[in-house]
Amino acid sequence: MSRLSWRMVQRLQTLSGPPAASSDSSRRRVLVSCCRFQSASARGSMNVFDRAMKKRQKNWAASLQNSHQYDYLRDEVGSRVADRVYDIARTFPLALDIGCGKSHIAEHLSKEVVERLFLTDFSEKTLKQRRQNEIPTHCVLADEEFLPFKENTFDLVVSSLSLHWINDLPGAFRQIHQVLKPDGAFIGAIVGGDTLYELRCSLQLAETEREGGFSPHVSPYTAVTDLGNLLGQAGFNMLTVDIDEVRVHYPGIIEVMTDLQGMGESNCAWNRRSLLHRDTILAAAAIYKEMYGNEDGSIPATFEILYMIGWKPHESQAKPAKRGSATMSFGDLSKISQPASKDKS
Repeated sequence: MSRLSWRMVQRLQTLSGPPAASSDSSRRRVLVSCCRFQSASARGSMNVFDRAMKKRQKNWAASLQNSHQYDYLRDEVGSRVADRVYDIARTFPLALDIGCGKSHIAEHLSKEVVERLFLTDFSEKTLKQRRQNEIPTHCVLADEEFLPFKENTFDLVVSSLSLHWINDLPGAFRQIHQVLKPDGAFIGAIVGGDTLYELRCSLQLAETEREGGFSPHVSPYTAVTDLGNLLGQAGFNMLTVDIDEVRVHYPGIIEVMTDLQGMGESNCAWNRRSLLHRDTILAAAAIYKEMYGNEDGSIPATFEILYMIGWKPHESQAKPAKRGSATMSFGDLSKISQPASKDKS
């Protein structure tokens, strides 16, 4: 039987060995920098998610004895993010994994590509369950919104399915840009806006029918049309954004919601409804199967995954030619002579 996955995030609690803190003064500089990030971010961000609730959800999920069986989506997406790292023909001396979970990206990387890696997550229990790999790693308990690192520190920043619970996504992109060295790369994956549309529609129809209205049970996600703009506003260039769909099949709606809970990915928006009535769940299950069910009786759950690559500007990077500097016109393409066809003997 297949399963699911998705969201994370939470407040900075404890720093276990700041990476750039070789003395008390440098440690204070890191913390002062982090506090500056917090105040700047708090002024301009929307408070959509209850991050304390999200931390409790993730810690509870990590404490399950069979928590590994809910890692299938994170493992799959983590491997695809790692593939994009391998596509870049260079070695990264120092990398950062934001919202690493159980090292879903790091386990697919080698020390020939990444020489040293910092792992960060806001869930202490999840961080303790990280998987071992051949890359020398350092763990930091930190919030994705308030990165406790100095400017121009990392050659590579990666993130997989951890940024969709952030209240201030533009601020998080700005901080990622800040901690990158010039010509450094950011490679990430985030849940897209059409994720779990089957579950969302089924619950809305069922609640409208049984209770005369509906409330949000699936959290809002970032649209692909907005992602490139946010990265550009944060200062990244040479942007690449592509979409992938992962479709998982389940016996029924209860299994979908159970897997989300086992992942620590239940809804934590402030406007969420704390419970669902039994009649509403049964109606939603029937609607789900009627509208989206497969011939074998299973139901699909679609995850839209948005992959992004952005670079911090550097003078060595290729730049577009100046406007009007072209020496040929598209209108001249038709004048290009074609190879003469040989006469058949």
